[in-house]
Amino acid sequence: MHQWTGSPGEAPGRTEPALAKSLSLLHATLYGLGVTIGAGIYVLIGAAAARAGMYAPLAFVAAALLMALSAASFAELAGRLPVAAGEAAYVREAFRSDRLATAVGLLVVAIAIVSAAAISVGSAGYVGVFVPLPAPVLIAAVVLAMGAVAAWGVKESVSLAGTMTVIEIGGLLLLVFAGFASDAKIVARLPEMVPPVGNPAVLVGLVSTTLLAVFAFIGFEGLANVAEEVREPQRTLPRAIFLTLAISTVLYVAVVWIALATVGQWDLAHSSAPLALVFERLTGAPPAIMSFIAIVATLNGVIVQIIMSSRVLYGLAHQRGLPAVFGRVSAATRTPLLATAVTTACVLLLALTLPLHDLADATSRLTLVVFALVNLSLIRLKARAPADDPRIFIAPKWVPWAGAAACVGLLVLDLAAMLAR
Repeated sequence: MHQWTGSPGEAPGRTEPALAKSLSLLHATLYGLGVTIGAGIYVLIGAAAARAGMYAPLAFVAAALLMALSAASFAELAGRLPVAAGEAAYVREAFRSDRLATAVGLLVVAIAIVSAAAISVGSAGYVGVFVPLPAPVLIAAVVLAMGAVAAWGVKESVSLAGTMTVIEIGGLLLLVFAGFASDAKIVARLPEMVPPVGNPAVLVGLVSTTLLAVFAFIGFEGLANVAEEVREPQRTLPRAIFLTLAISTVLYVAVVWIALATVGQWDLAHSSAPLALVFERLTGAPPAIMSFIAIVATLNGVIVQIIMSSRVLYGLAHQRGLPAVFGRVSAATRTPLLATAVTTACVLLLALTLPLHDLADATSRLTLVVFALVNLSLIRLKARAPADDPRIFIAPKWVPWAGAAACVGLLVLDLAAMLAR
């Protein structure tokens, strides 16, 4: 007797439907910007200012250049393997190891959990502008509420994604325009961001801030996970990845510079709602408007990370990399409740016990490890089977080597900077 082995909920004798290829370059780029810009810049600008002062914009440029190498590797891999599995799929194909692929999947889960915890801490700071409660209470409320939404269903959050992206980017553009309008000398002061040569303390601060800035660029790689829903992914995904990185970099550098030039290093460093403070100084208006925009950005960031982490746990369970219980879906909500609950609990624990900058640093370090493995995967695939499809973006052979070296190098420099403090 034939035994049905299809997906849960799929009836025997029926073909599982494929994902619709409906995303254009514009759609893909907006998605990439929404995931990348998200909440990073809204919550870490104060920590970046504390570490590098007026030189912080250069750290964002350095982080962008480092990410550009890995972005090129992702662009080629997304063309070679246009599947939703992402990083784990690349590692499995390159190293032919289910265990290593599972390990990478768990690293991606860890990145999502730690990132959500960092964003939750930052979100509580902005919520505190409206609700004067202790920070731990606000953090717990944010995490538990977003965990509940993630458990309720993904459709409810996805329907707001486009609007949230526009609001997030609009908030940053508002600050940039207000900055240039309020002080014509801001451009003339740009040389102040160039650090003196040979100052070890400045170098340590720049290295530390570059690691922190990596946190703000996390997300562009998520475009690889919608590859099956993109029209002509071999052509569209590389363009969307590079557009996302370029637009994010310009916005970040402009916002960081305007914030430092108008508010100053120490006021930014000691504010729990730094961009709201910048908006208040620039316009004289109450910080409520920018705080509301930041709340939208941060809450969106928290729920996206919780959903992603729970879905990776679900996927690993179905690939037999984790206990099957993580792959169970509620008949009522059609979501993996246990995976979502475990993710939410881990986010809450980390958010209540670790400060924002430590969480952001941990996220960046884990991301650099995953990016190094992705670059190594492309090196192996290039050596084994050079791409011959003219539609695929082909990164030069040196790019994945440089990408892997840059990720490892920044981790080493970060360790040296930690020892030098």
